[in-house]
Amino acid sequence: MANILVVHGPNLNLLGKREPGVYGVVTLDEINEQLRLLAVELGAALRIEQRNGEGEIVDIIQSNADWADAILINPAAYTHTSVAIRDAIAAVGLPAVEVHLSNIHQREPFRHHSYIAPVARGQICGFGVNSYLLGLRAACAYCS
Repeated sequence: MANILVVHGPNLNLLGKREPGVYGVVTLDEINEQLRLLAVELGAALRIEQRNGEGEIVDIIQSNADWADAILINPAAYTHTSVAIRDAIAAVGLPAVEVHLSNIHQREPFRHHSYIAPVARGQICGFGVNSYLLGLRAACAYCS
């Protein structure tokens, strides 16, 4: 059984209300429920965390390093700014899959660069909730 750490970054707790034209109307709770259902199908265990603070996300990654086999992360706005989260992922040495609901490469130019992508196994973006589901499948594939 694969142990997957799921990390949701800042403002994702507002999904369903926040810019539905960009992020859709699905709530974070609904995404988490879909992830849990898929995890059962894939035979994976999940720990799901959402934090708005950069340091809190770093702490979650570090404190789960001995439990997790892989990380599924949507760093949200920290994708484009956080060397600290990038370094935490690199430091723990776990395969990470970066996901985004929207296609960050079709958005504002400042969103095109990801500090996370160079230390992730891959990036999935632009498929709404399916970005998470595809990301979970990819994370589990690296653990088998």
